[in-house]
Amino acid sequence: MLSNLALIREFVQNSIQKKDVLLSNPALTAQTVYKTNQLTAKSEGVIATVQLSNTLSEFSISPKSTQWELINQALAEYSYILKGEVDSRGFYQYQYCEVPKGYQMNCTKCVILWRAWWKYRKYTSRPGIPLELLIRTRDSWYPIRDLIISDGLLYIKTLGSEIALDSEDLVTWLSKVDVTKIKEIPTTET
Repeated sequence: MLSNLALIREFVQNSIQKKDVLLSNPALTAQTVYKTNQLTAKSEGVIATVQLSNTLSEFSISPKSTQWELINQALAEYSYILKGEVDSRGFYQYQYCEVPKGYQMNCTKCVILWRAWWKYRKYTSRPGIPLELLIRTRDSWYPIRDLIISDGLLYIKTLGSEIALDSEDLVTWLSKVDVTKIKEIPTTET
């Protein structure tokens, strides 16, 4: 049986490939209805949709869903980010966003970004601009220069701006791919 995350990943992948979908587990159902792929939570109703007839896949996601974080995680894995626009149903719109080479996209609660920041913080003391963590603002990716927590808010300083987020907010960010953790493909030399 598919876990919720595995089912959501299949829903996203099939939708990007413009394929019909029919999947189910005890909590979720993914199906195609009138050229629209829908993800339904059995206790909440429709929580995600994507029109198969659109040239570029654009996902509509309910922010009130209990599956919100898992959906964001799956969409980030396929380089889809929140546009910030809300439709008439109160669903947020997600669209494809090119990820710079050598980075991976993450969509997590701010607390996870804070933990990553502590790991990469040592790079901020070096000369130059630290490029280990990037955040999207003003439709571009900017390096994170500093993170400060104060009064329950996370302040993210970039070149020329500061973003304030609640510690429970979801944030989309990029981290450099650690080449030391990538397994090499074994060669079969004779």
